[in-house]
Amino acid sequence: MSYAEPTDAFVPTLDKLGATVPEDADAKAIAAAWFKLFASSLESYDVNKVVGLFIEESYWRDMLALTWDFRTFHGTSKIRQFLSDRLKETKPRAFELKDEYLGLQKPYPDIAWVNAMFSFETEVGLASGILRLVPTANGDWKAFGIFTTLEDLKGFPEKAGHLRSQAFNHGKWAAARQQEMEFRDSEPTVLIVGGGQSGLEVSARLKCLDISSLIIEKNPRIGDNWRNRYEALCLHDPVWYDHMPYIPFPPTWPVFTPALKLANWLEHYAEAMELNVWTSSTVTSVKQGKSNKWDVTVRRGDGQERTFIVNHVIFACGLGSGEAIFPKYPGMDQFKGQTLHSTQHKRATDHAGKKVVIIGACTSAHDIAVDYYQHGIDVTMYQRDSTYIMSVKNGLGLLMGGVYDEDAPPSYVADRMVASFPHLKNVGLSQRLTRRIAEADKDILDSLTKRGFRLNMGIQGTGFGMLAWSKAGGYYLGTGASQMIADGKIKLENKSQIERFTEHGLKFEDGSELKADVIICATGIGNARDGLIKLVGESVGKNLKPIWGLNEEGEINGVWRDLGVPGLWSMIGNLALCRFHSKHVALQIKAMEEGLFGTRYSAQG
Repeated sequence: MSYAEPTDAFVPTLDKLGATVPEDADAKAIAAAWFKLFASSLESYDVNKVVGLFIEESYWRDMLALTWDFRTFHGTSKIRQFLSDRLKETKPRAFELKDEYLGLQKPYPDIAWVNAMFSFETEVGLASGILRLVPTANGDWKAFGIFTTLEDLKGFPEKAGHLRSQAFNHGKWAAARQQEMEFRDSEPTVLIVGGGQSGLEVSARLKCLDISSLIIEKNPRIGDNWRNRYEALCLHDPVWYDHMPYIPFPPTWPVFTPALKLANWLEHYAEAMELNVWTSSTVTSVKQGKSNKWDVTVRRGDGQERTFIVNHVIFACGLGSGEAIFPKYPGMDQFKGQTLHSTQHKRATDHAGKKVVIIGACTSAHDIAVDYYQHGIDVTMYQRDSTYIMSVKNGLGLLMGGVYDEDAPPSYVADRMVASFPHLKNVGLSQRLTRRIAEADKDILDSLTKRGFRLNMGIQGTGFGMLAWSKAGGYYLGTGASQMIADGKIKLENKSQIERFTEHGLKFEDGSELKADVIICATGIGNARDGLIKLVGESVGKNLKPIWGLNEEGEINGVWRDLGVPGLWSMIGNLALCRFHSKHVALQIKAMEEGLFGTRYSAQG
């Protein structure tokens, strides 16, 4: 999986800026004065005046509003080129500074910026933005960062709120829903492969934009992708981070959601949002048809097949498309016990009285190890490489406090706040935050180190965020397993690499052996791109862009936008990412269907 290493650790400290913040600084006045110049310069296409409002080490991140892509421009020279190329085509105008969430923020004693939100229009869309202004040596305030994103298309608002249906429906709803779901006399505009949160959320967004879609789900019920995983699974993200579009979780919902509870919620969501789903159905082929359309063959549970002709295919099959990665060691065929991948594991009690070894030391390995220990089963974790550990108790408050918590802004505001910090341009702040979390977690980290557990601080000391964006793994957000390892309740083995499997367990390169009746490989899942190629074939698949990992600008490869082949899309992510980016996918498809989509201003190379 490709990813760009973070190299820019610039942090706009007052010392680097040679600036101070006056005690009587009026954030609203500062923002208003700067914003007036910013708006008038953009509307008059005066690129030099706009760039003059930025410090040299600044950035502009755009999602669709001005580029029809996801781009991050770092430094005034790249911002200048971007604006020179795009202003006259997109015609940004009608800028309005918002009072809400405007203020002077001091995330650290040596960092201060004025934060504000704004709205504007383009030729075809309604957009929003976030700005951050920092003080300079001469007393002026200039932009350190700008974030802009497309919110809606002019003339095509979502059919929600005041635009919901007001028609009476006396006894016709059930039949109408059945007809809509079956597509007997029509074709969906979009076919979605996969009925997990990714597929459901993008389908809901499309429906509100009056774009018909059909979800094909291989399991018998919506939510089975969570029901079929190990019973001890529970989300490590808090509820405020996980809300779904249009129907947030109720205020009585637990902070951390059990997988089975989430599975039932997804089923309810599909029903409440009236999404078109075929369960127990499989997409067997996706072929390029005539007139830029796609021929998608679906086999239903009763064996009947149908080929749809659609404009768009969205792959929402998960990061690894369900493909387990098994490590390869000599002697695996000689092992007399049971070998499973973590995706095949269901419950600890299946192995009562057995000696279990788990290969791997990230999230699934920890969760499964806890399940075994709590059921009185002898379990050893084999750690192949170092792991980033952050306790949920201490870490989430520092990471998400004031953004995703009980008293934070609504999730749609929080999503934009988070997106306004580009991945690679946020390295310095991430390093600071990671050190703060490590200080809060000092006791458990010291205990793990004493036990021999190998730790790291993430890619270039940035914690779990870069690990998630770059390779979707390599970390554990601790909910109890770390203490069990430190206490010796979950046994640990990591002194030597595995040489081979034996009849009765594992042999290591240092000559030591570890007996096992069951070996579970918590070793990750495959590449999402490989799963897509199996459906579309090599001739089309060779043109697909990489999926996941960061490009040179720090944007995630392939997902939520151009995948390299017109009409094919990748929709991947946790609940929060799907909530935010499902709207971006839906807006792009709607713009294409209505003839509004402009030129995609993509990164070269």
